[in-house]
Amino acid sequence: MSVVDLPVARAREQLKSVLDAADAGVPTTIIRAGRRVAVVDAVLLRATLAHTLRPDVQLAHEAGEWAAFMPGTPLSGTGRTTDEAVDDLIAALQEYAEDWTDHLRHAPNHRDAWALVQLVELSTDEELRDWLTGAHG
Repeated sequence: MSVVDLPVARAREQLKSVLDAADAGVPTTIIRAGRRVAVVDAVLLRATLAHTLRPDVQLAHEAGEWAAFMPGTPLSGTGRTTDEAVDDLIAALQEYAEDWTDHLRHAPNHRDAWALVQLVELSTDEELRDWLTGAHG
């Protein structure tokens, strides 16, 4: 089954088919106000983003404290252990995703964070930890 470019009214009428197609990995789009919006399986999207995006987490130890940071981003975390620093980085990622959705997405220097924000929003804390540390990569 291929569902492509359904207008909103038809997508509403055929919501079960639209969701079934997305669940099966079939390209599924809805047209709204002249723009195409993709309907995708969240698990597949998350897995693709986790595979595509590389966090490049750096760890540093200074004055009895660990820092975990992602170069090129404003994101970092600190703690007495590396695990605590990564936990703090996870919290920073989640806070950033919330701020991005609320207002940062309009800022020119944050627009390109869309994929990172989607990954954070679609992930559990444990999935973020695995992604950041390369535990299941």
